[in-house]
Amino acid sequence: MPQEKAKSHNLKAVPKLVNIPKTLDAFPDIILCEICFGSGFEVVPDKGARICICRKRENKDDIWTRVRLPKRYDGFHFENYKPLNPSQIAAREYAYNLTNEYPAVVKGILFMGSVGLGKTHLAVSILKGLTERGFSCLFYDFASLLKEIQDSYSDRMKTSELSVLAPVLNTELLVLDELGSSKPTDWVRDTMAHIINKRYNDKKLTIFTTNYLDERTDLREEILEDRIGVRLRSRLYEMCHGIVLSGDDYRKTFVKAARVQK
Repeated sequence: MPQEKAKSHNLKAVPKLVNIPKTLDAFPDIILCEICFGSGFEVVPDKGARICICRKRENKDDIWTRVRLPKRYDGFHFENYKPLNPSQIAAREYAYNLTNEYPAVVKGILFMGSVGLGKTHLAVSILKGLTERGFSCLFYDFASLLKEIQDSYSDRMKTSELSVLAPVLNTELLVLDELGSSKPTDWVRDTMAHIINKRYNDKKLTIFTTNYLDERTDLREEILEDRIGVRLRSRLYEMCHGIVLSGDDYRKTFVKAARVQK
């Protein structure tokens, strides 16, 4: 990565909203922008009126479509990631600092850990922060990317395959979710080797998440090296800072808490 002086950025993945004035308290579920209070315009001293930033953000659906961010992750950002233990606190801090300091960073991140620990939440928060700062970003689920590449094959030519791979190879930030989730065939390993090696050589920032660890807890359990191969795991050591998250599945915790409240 280019060695530039790190700067601090005030990241805002979603517009800041406040409750509406009491004169409209007959509609308690409505919220308005605290800058324009629903008018769509903000007054700038000595410059007149301009379109409020909240209206500009109404077009962010188009932005998230371009970066291929699934709808289910619309609400993910740093502010609502709730760490429950030291490993999650450290992961959030590292991810937030990387988002502020990019492009003055050397390595991406490999988030590792069991399901329901917030790995994707943090990866998406990085993507949103860097997209907000104007960098080109792209989100792909590992299995979906492989499927899209396979579907693009033609008996006569592979131009469509190149059209799929070009954005993946060239985007400034790639978030690749659920690394190792697909069956580790030779084709899968070769395809991932091409993507990872090209981005590594071009010094492109890549954020990975995976449910596989580097050490087995029992003999039947697969590790990341089993899923992506020895060579690719070795390359990831060079291009990513490994962050292991621990703890209980927050989804199970949430469901249990909801049942207790009932």
